[in-house]
Amino acid sequence: MVAYMFPGQGAQFPGMGKSLYESSSEAKALFEKANEILGFSITDIMFDGTQEELKQTNVTQPAVFLHSAIAALTASNFNPDMVAGHSLGEFSALVANKALKFEDALKLVHQRALAMQEACEINPSTMAAILGLADEKVEEICASIEGQTVVAANYNCPGQLVISGSLEGIQIACEQLKEAGAKRALPLPVGGAFHSPLMEPAKLKLEAAINATTFSEPICPVYQNVSTTAVSDIEAIKANLIAQLTAPVKWTQSVQNMIKDGASTFIECGPGKVLQGLVKKINKEAETKSLD
Repeated sequence: MVAYMFPGQGAQFPGMGKSLYESSSEAKALFEKANEILGFSITDIMFDGTQEELKQTNVTQPAVFLHSAIAALTASNFNPDMVAGHSLGEFSALVANKALKFEDALKLVHQRALAMQEACEINPSTMAAILGLADEKVEEICASIEGQTVVAANYNCPGQLVISGSLEGIQIACEQLKEAGAKRALPLPVGGAFHSPLMEPAKLKLEAAINATTFSEPICPVYQNVSTTAVSDIEAIKANLIAQLTAPVKWTQSVQNMIKDGASTFIECGPGKVLQGLVKKINKEAETKSLD
């Protein structure tokens, strides 16, 4: 069985999507429609902008979504048995399995990005990658830090867990995790504590937008970050999508469940090859490739 997977924020790079735009009239039309919906030329920033310009949340999220979703929508012989997306990538996955229309998903991604940006400004916060320590130990230390918000945010693969929280909380956690034996505790260049309780203001805004959007019966199940299991029920998909902003991304568990349910090939759609690397660390027997 073939699983298609879609990356999240951090996969962006200057020039992303340009070859797709130039090689397909169908892709070009979708990119142009996106410029119209967003009210600015995101293609100019994607194709010719700097890394710094691409790093702005209100640009990054729609840019990664567009590259991934358009790659899937314009691919020949695109016939997924299951889909999954890492954080933001879940919106591309839901376009790929036809639960969401392209235009509706882009509007939601744009609203999500703006809401997250506002939440970051309300609560100065950050994230850090913890390498080489058992998940349980990381969770235990995060929970022991008093007076600060610090939580496990991204279960990327065994031995790689990203934590999220207040600036002081993350600093304390990194020191304690290194003392506990973590090989590395790396602060990440992000604008805030994604997938933590500090995103609650953004979650409330996104919830209203999602509930006002029409979802359709998907053509295949999506393995969502919150549930980690196959989901086809529309109400469950919406609930998981809303919960995702303040809940952890359980990527390791999602991939393990896809393999358990028969996935043998994982195809990454969109920018980069980060997810292929994570899948190989989760299960070295799995076949991984990029969408041609």
